[in-house]
Amino acid sequence: MAFSPRIIDTTTTTTLFTKLSSNNDALSHPLTSLSFLNSSYSPLYPNLFCSTKLPLKSSLKASSSSSSSTSPSTAFTQSQGLKVNSVPTKPIEGQKTGTSGLRKKVKAFMEENYLANWIQALFNSLPPEDYKNGLLVLGGDGRYFNREASQIIIKIAAGNGVGKILVGKEGIMSTPAVSAVIRKRKANGGFVMSASHNPGGPEYDWGIKFNYSSGQPAPESITDKIYGNTLSISEIKMADIPDVDLSLLGVTKYGNFSVEVVDPVTDYLELMENVFDFPLIRSLLSRSDFRFVFDAMHAVTGAYAKPIFVEKLGASLDSISNGVPLEDFGHGHPDPNLTYAKDLVDIMYGENGPDVGAASDGDGDRNMILGRGFFVTPSDSVAIIAANAQEAIPYFWNGPKGLARSMPTSGALDRVAQKLNLSFFEVPTGWKFFGNLMDAGKLSICGEESFGTGSDHIREKDGIWAVLAWLSIIAYRNKDKKPEDKLISVSDVVKEHWAIYGRNYFSRYDYEECESDGANKMIEYLRDLISKSKTGDKYGSYALQFADDFTYTDPVDGSVVTKQGVRFVFTDGSRIIFRLSGTGSAGATVRIYIEQFEPDVSKHDLDAQVALKPLIDLALSVSKLEEFTGRQKPTVIT
Repeated sequence: MAFSPRIIDTTTTTTLFTKLSSNNDALSHPLTSLSFLNSSYSPLYPNLFCSTKLPLKSSLKASSSSSSSTSPSTAFTQSQGLKVNSVPTKPIEGQKTGTSGLRKKVKAFMEENYLANWIQALFNSLPPEDYKNGLLVLGGDGRYFNREASQIIIKIAAGNGVGKILVGKEGIMSTPAVSAVIRKRKANGGFVMSASHNPGGPEYDWGIKFNYSSGQPAPESITDKIYGNTLSISEIKMADIPDVDLSLLGVTKYGNFSVEVVDPVTDYLELMENVFDFPLIRSLLSRSDFRFVFDAMHAVTGAYAKPIFVEKLGASLDSISNGVPLEDFGHGHPDPNLTYAKDLVDIMYGENGPDVGAASDGDGDRNMILGRGFFVTPSDSVAIIAANAQEAIPYFWNGPKGLARSMPTSGALDRVAQKLNLSFFEVPTGWKFFGNLMDAGKLSICGEESFGTGSDHIREKDGIWAVLAWLSIIAYRNKDKKPEDKLISVSDVVKEHWAIYGRNYFSRYDYEECESDGANKMIEYLRDLISKSKTGDKYGSYALQFADDFTYTDPVDGSVVTKQGVRFVFTDGSRIIFRLSGTGSAGATVRIYIEQFEPDVSKHDLDAQVALKPLIDLALSVSKLEEFTGRQKPTVIT
């Protein structure tokens, strides 16, 4: 049945609403003006429950004129016919963005004007032609505080002259989907409300970032301007409009400003159908001798899993686990790795486990791939996708344009690029560094060791895309198999790849929430150490080829980024890398990356921790990590 979206024009009723709200607490408070905002039930999908209720916090004092009694505002009218309040504010410390946006504990964002300051600083940083009367997309991972934040962002956007906001139902839209929607709808940009793979809830994390018209995260030239403007901000431009009901699809108008609530899956699903051979994947998932399981980790891909894997591709409904998005991710940590996705790991390593298992993170841009009793490292995953893309995925039937990886990611992808005679690029950690290469037509497939994989179909990494890529490879390899034939498995595909290209043993040690002072001192110590190093220096049984602090010069625009990770590269190709992560919300996360190449097929079946033990011991010794951080064991080993 054809869908006819609702269109509500409030132009003639805004005055009445304002009069009513001045005498009605239920209408005047930004959180209670619409009942769904305080409900523990969310109608995005019939069984989507929020495990916590939103408290009434002071973070929204700037969101309506009646709530700013301590900060009187001056009202003025913009050309689009909206009453806009100029809300006085002051700079707030600590609003510098990290690798992927601004991330803090949710309590920080709920402080008065904390989020509003950053959003206004963003508009102050952009050329007016990048947003005036334009279209911006808004979406998020469904975590705690997103519903409040959606209303703040909508009102500030209207106050700054944006023409239209296109927002996912209930404010939900995965990070890859935001990028896809920006590109399809030719939007000026978009907001992503997420702290990615970090936990959610009243005591945990929240985040915000801005993506440009290409769908890629804003470059450092813009995020630096945003930070500079947070240091001098004095007013917030806030449209005096009621909260928008994000539970109903359709358009709401306020003068010349409008908000359109859309299904968060539709545009993204259409794109996936254009990238992949869905009938081929369906032929695999419908086989009686093949089993698949997807763990959505109670995060945003729960909204996408059923429409894509079940309804479009024919997987059984019970193949989706933790498929209901929750504000606190079911009290879990939505990071798809061997530690935090333990339930999935136990299933896949159990007796007679499924053939393919996969998981995605909080905002849907990361992924983990497993076979029966077999873990595919992210570094191997992107290399194997690249090696098989042309034959298994229609989007790449003309061949990839080029390949790229983040610097800490293993060199497995380099070897594929060399064999296929493709351009290859090594960039700093952060998906934004791939965007310029894609826009210039130099890059098709790329990945990061931090469980991020993607291509130039959008400008973000894409968890479900990676899962569909693996299902495509397995389906293609088994397309001629009869019911009585043994299927080619995930481990078969990986081991065949190693036999052709060699194996890059790789591991990452994460030490989360270290004291920042000690972590920074450790990095400074390492920088001093490499400044004195020279080729041939001995580190145990390893001879140094070079040591540096990675610097990247963008081949498209010539921009230079420095201090991206301390590297020790040895003459046998082994590497040890030290970085401080920019994706956490508190303290510092120290990451150590260890890699060793092994061409001998007879040595490909070793446990990675066994094969890398000499390098791991060397890394801990050289860095004096325990001395600087007090940590004896990592939080996560990948």
